[in-house]
Amino acid sequence: MRVLIVDDVQQNCRVMKALLAKHGECDIAATGRDAVTAFQEAWKAGNPYQLICLDIMLPDLDGIKVLAVLRKMEEAMNVEKDKRVCVIMVTSLDDSEYKMKSYDLGISGYLTKPIFSNALTECLKRAKLIE
Repeated sequence: MRVLIVDDVQQNCRVMKALLAKHGECDIAATGRDAVTAFQEAWKAGNPYQLICLDIMLPDLDGIKVLAVLRKMEEAMNVEKDKRVCVIMVTSLDDSEYKMKSYDLGISGYLTKPIFSNALTECLKRAKLIE
């Protein structure tokens, strides 16, 4: 599995990478714009991400806007809905409005920081990324 971790806090990235490294290759983006660029480059290279762990609070584009851009890009590339990248929101915001917006844009999970291994594993199982 190819994973993109998007968070502007290096410690959060290290934790997520440690939790996800056993499942595949992990790349990191610190801003929303970097995430969009990484997503585009992965598609152009023919090696797209299967999972994006996306923080909501980012210094440029927030996670909701990033997710909306990614979904529009997938639509423009004619990616079928069941083939779209799996996105898990990983955030300190336990806010119902953000959750609703995220699920409306097709996320597979919403995890509130701090992230624990068992919660992440369950989320990956529900998304059918691991068994």
